[in-house]
Amino acid sequence: MNRRPNILFAFADDWGRYAGAYGRIEGPRSLNHLLHTPNFDRVAREGVLFTNAFVPAPSCTPCRSSVLTGRYFWQTGRGAILQGAVWDDSIPSYPLLLEKAGYHIGHTYKVWAPGTPADQPHGGARTRYCPAGARFGQFSQTATRLALQYGLEGAKQILYEETRKNFDAFLAARPKGAPFCYWWGPANTHREWERGSGKALWGIDPDALEGRLPAFLPDVPEVREDVADYLGECMAVDGGLGVLIRRLEEIGELDNTLVVVSGDHGIPGFPRAKCNLYDIGCEVALAIRWPARISPGRVVDDMVNLMELAPTFLQAAGEPLPPDMAAKGILDILESDRSGIFSPARHQVVTGRERHVAAAREGFLPYPQRAIRTSDYLYIRNFELDRWPMGDPRGLDNPHTTPPPFETLCHDTFIAYADLDASPTKAWMIHHRAESSVRSLFEMGFGRYPAEELYDVRSDPDHMKNLAREPEFAAIRRELEQRLMTVLREQEDPRVVESPCRFERPPFTGPVQGW
Repeated sequence: MNRRPNILFAFADDWGRYAGAYGRIEGPRSLNHLLHTPNFDRVAREGVLFTNAFVPAPSCTPCRSSVLTGRYFWQTGRGAILQGAVWDDSIPSYPLLLEKAGYHIGHTYKVWAPGTPADQPHGGARTRYCPAGARFGQFSQTATRLALQYGLEGAKQILYEETRKNFDAFLAARPKGAPFCYWWGPANTHREWERGSGKALWGIDPDALEGRLPAFLPDVPEVREDVADYLGECMAVDGGLGVLIRRLEEIGELDNTLVVVSGDHGIPGFPRAKCNLYDIGCEVALAIRWPARISPGRVVDDMVNLMELAPTFLQAAGEPLPPDMAAKGILDILESDRSGIFSPARHQVVTGRERHVAAAREGFLPYPQRAIRTSDYLYIRNFELDRWPMGDPRGLDNPHTTPPPFETLCHDTFIAYADLDASPTKAWMIHHRAESSVRSLFEMGFGRYPAEELYDVRSDPDHMKNLAREPEFAAIRRELEQRLMTVLREQEDPRVVESPCRFERPPFTGPVQGW
């Protein structure tokens, strides 16, 4: 057995805080109470479950830039944006540092994309293991089609077998005696999904979601079905995770493997979620298992930023941290036997956003935001109030403008509000935006944002009432604004320490070739 642990990082695209283990904490009215995720739950039960894990940015490439380097996204050069991202090889990433230290590294499915060169901070094509294919990324569509020939369970097993074969190829290439570091990055939780697949493939009845949706979403059949289909994809991710865990058991290496399971941000195609700094956009599932160092059955409430995983992986391997790595790691939490709050000093996380896809496609400037989240409050600073958070509405901000056909809006992201993925929910809200019962929700999710937002997450978990202008919260607003700006200045965020800010100029702005 290796003295240094293997590292298995299961990192799902667009997978927010959705797993059955959270349902047991949140109660029977939670969406998570409907989920069956036995493999994630096993990692949590035999290790530690984090209840306050957040991403550094609710956009794929910037988040992954941070997770791979242990830096804030604005410290990763052109890795700070999504469309137009280019990797800077001078920035150390944990997989390549571990490779230099003797680890066998590899990845399957998505690591760092759509930046170029693809997956460069994890070795690019050189360390990619995908000989069995990548159909897992279209799980619901592929399983629905294969079920006609192989039956439902047979169709799922074909996709799980793909995961096993890809992992086996990685293991077969490992030098004898070398520890490994493997990244499994399923992208099926990203849009699109087979309509009705949540019920058809996973038995999630959309009617069971009634009364469970966040308050900013219309509780109507079309939206409930859309959420149910997404939850089904989360269950598919859990099935693939189970394949990896069982394979490690079969080769006798599970207990010598640091298993980490999480996702890069929240649910896509829903207002206020992906590409937003509200909890549904930034809060993610996180469970970690490592019997050699982690006491089982713990639930930790400390505020954790996922960019702390890079230094944690290096520390677990006994490797030094790069001197310019902003994050310090959570190895101390893992090695503790405490539940609840481990360290009162871990009382906040800072998140943010610059360019996603809309500005690259449309030639507009990014939508800059920064936020600080504590156990009690969420404070958001929006820097450019004349810009559209979700991209150009293309006239659909006018309730009297005739929208494109419903099905077109379900599949074409770039018709309007391009920073919100195409979806049945997006289509339904655009088509019903003029109705009195929908108008305020539409404006909340698609309209412009105020300069400052403040929410009491204890009494208002869906962030429905902005307290930033309430006199009784003025002192809290000032304190959180000062704490946020202190971090941004200390970590040299160009948005606050540069004038003019680099994010307002090419190559961070302007159209991207091919878009």
